[in-house]
Amino acid sequence: MSELIICEKPKVAEKVAKALSDSPVKSSYKRVPYYTIEKNGKEIIILSAVGHLYSLKAKNKKEKRLFEVEWVPLYETDKSKNYVKNYIDTIKKFAKTADRFIHACDYDTEGTLIGYNALKEICGPESIDKTFRMKFSALTKKDLQKAYDEAYPLVDDQSWVDSGEARHILDFLFGVNISKAMTDSIVKAADRYVQLSAGRVQTPTLAILTEREKEIKKFVPEPYWLIKAKLPKGVIADHKKGKIFNKDEVDEIIKKTKGHDATVTKITERKHKKSLPVPFELGTLQSEAFAQFGFTPKKTQQIAQNLYTEGYTSYPRTSSQKLPSSLGLPNILLQLSKDPKYKEKIDQLKAPIKPNEGKKTDEAHPAIHPTGTLPQDLSKDEQKIYDLITYRFISIFGEEAEMQSVKVDLDINGEPFNFSRQRIYKEGFLALDPYQYKKVKNEDFPEMEENTTLKSKVKEEQKETKPPARYNQSSIVKELEKRGLGTKATRANIVAILYTRKYVQGNKIEVSQLGEHMIDTLNKYSERLTSEQMTREFETYLSEIKDKKITENEVVDDAKDELNQILNSIDDNKENIGRELYATYEQSRIVGKCDCGGNLIVISSPRGGKFVGCSNYPKCKKTYSLPSGANILKTKCEKCGLPLISYGNPRQRACLNFECANGGKKSTNDIVGKCPQCGENLIKRMGRFGEFIGCTGFPKCRFTSSIADFEAAQKQENSESEK
Repeated sequence: MSELIICEKPKVAEKVAKALSDSPVKSSYKRVPYYTIEKNGKEIIILSAVGHLYSLKAKNKKEKRLFEVEWVPLYETDKSKNYVKNYIDTIKKFAKTADRFIHACDYDTEGTLIGYNALKEICGPESIDKTFRMKFSALTKKDLQKAYDEAYPLVDDQSWVDSGEARHILDFLFGVNISKAMTDSIVKAADRYVQLSAGRVQTPTLAILTEREKEIKKFVPEPYWLIKAKLPKGVIADHKKGKIFNKDEVDEIIKKTKGHDATVTKITERKHKKSLPVPFELGTLQSEAFAQFGFTPKKTQQIAQNLYTEGYTSYPRTSSQKLPSSLGLPNILLQLSKDPKYKEKIDQLKAPIKPNEGKKTDEAHPAIHPTGTLPQDLSKDEQKIYDLITYRFISIFGEEAEMQSVKVDLDINGEPFNFSRQRIYKEGFLALDPYQYKKVKNEDFPEMEENTTLKSKVKEEQKETKPPARYNQSSIVKELEKRGLGTKATRANIVAILYTRKYVQGNKIEVSQLGEHMIDTLNKYSERLTSEQMTREFETYLSEIKDKKITENEVVDDAKDELNQILNSIDDNKENIGRELYATYEQSRIVGKCDCGGNLIVISSPRGGKFVGCSNYPKCKKTYSLPSGANILKTKCEKCGLPLISYGNPRQRACLNFECANGGKKSTNDIVGKCPQCGENLIKRMGRFGEFIGCTGFPKCRFTSSIADFEAAQKQENSESEK
């Protein structure tokens, strides 16, 4: 009797093998690791996928609308994933002799689909009836043994499979067909091939950002004044009116209060409780990591996933704020106490040890928490996220904090002023979590008594009203959650795609001209596509598939009907859409002016890479090279007026024209020797780093050397020849 356990990642397969046996035998097939154990008289093979092994592909790419899809091996649609074939072949090899299968991929819709596709496509549809599902939220030995012992028939999770598959089909249908329609419209209108990208969730997300961009651009600042009184010991009091938009009123108050002391009319002290925090779910973890460390949501999610895979924390893609007692919470605290820095906090906890929980739940997983397994060899960023999770976990067992506030009212010749201070009165849980402690105000209270007078100096400050704040990566992810767009697992990646497509830029998200005009064009001709309403409706349908309220086929058919209407609208306005999109695309490529009067534009090279050239080509053949991964900045060179670029690792800045960046020096092309790799001539070249030695056989031969290293090598060669 033989059993095959399929995990989602190689590291998880190792964890499962070591949890089920003290002496698993590690082997490999086609460089893919697998583990063999003996348990209850049967041989068990434990191996893994590498995330998705299969992806969707249009059955017939010649069709005008690509509505018929099929699952194919990932390496067929992505040539960079050729290694996936070895994993498929390995599963296929051991599936032949297996009479029982265990699905041990992540317990969510995506993980369920990954394992299901591996079983159905590789092991055969008949394997599904012989497959059992392991459900776990942490990769500890205890959790994995329990999940194995309590594995249940995979067919019970069929609705999860259907929901996951429907999401992939919807994203494929909308992404491929809308992107193709936009590209075709440009070909028809301008006879140019320009690849643009749209998506079921991506496009409404860009529309939300564009709406904010327009609000910022049309905002007209209005001047206002604040009146402040400077008191002894650096205390600043504010006039109670706050923002004053009438300058005459400001002048009158300044005149009235000039040279007068402030009288303390009232001192009000209050205390209030500060409620205990709740455990992290993915959204709040991403938000807190951004606030504390500036980590993007995608980076936080990746680090949290790594910590989970290593067995240090629980499954991160959860929306739960609950920690059930079945997790063995006291034991986790006991294990964490083996680290002195956590022990110092845990020792402050008082019985009964009970967590403070939030309202949000998740059908699959508890809130994010440490497992009790103390980490080793973490990177600095991983340690930051682990500490953030662990200190939060400890703090939810603490006591409420208490804050004390004081408000002081003052009178300066009949004009009312006040100031406030806040400090920690009782630390409570704040003493258990340094990250939460530093977020609260803990100010000194000035010593004052009512009916006393203080020296004061009143002054005005002129300011301007500010436009709505730009979203950052954390706040837009929170906004998507609030509006019901995307899922906890996909939102961070959706935002990252917008950056990759150059539709947005900057830490404070600024929509590019291309992104803004694309939304304007789609709004004009197909408003349903940019509307979040349609996307939210389909998110609801996908959840209802999971809950067995609606079928996958019904949702996919509905999506095709919706998509047909959108595509019909694009077809009816194809030339107008193509003309407007191409004009926007061309405008987005302009980085400056050429000496001939033409525009300098970014051009993709047929051989790969990009360079900057003149729009008047072939009359003007001016070009500037771009290093790999270079970004063109808005800042101009002070010498020549061309844009600056950032490039390299670590990032550096230089003029687009590297001759300008190097004081006007040009490559000499003087032959200085023979290339040690290919035998062609070596010449002196000029680059953004200055002079270097390069091979004339470039790009076939990429040998380069610094001048200093080359001269040293020549000197050593001459010395050896003299001997």
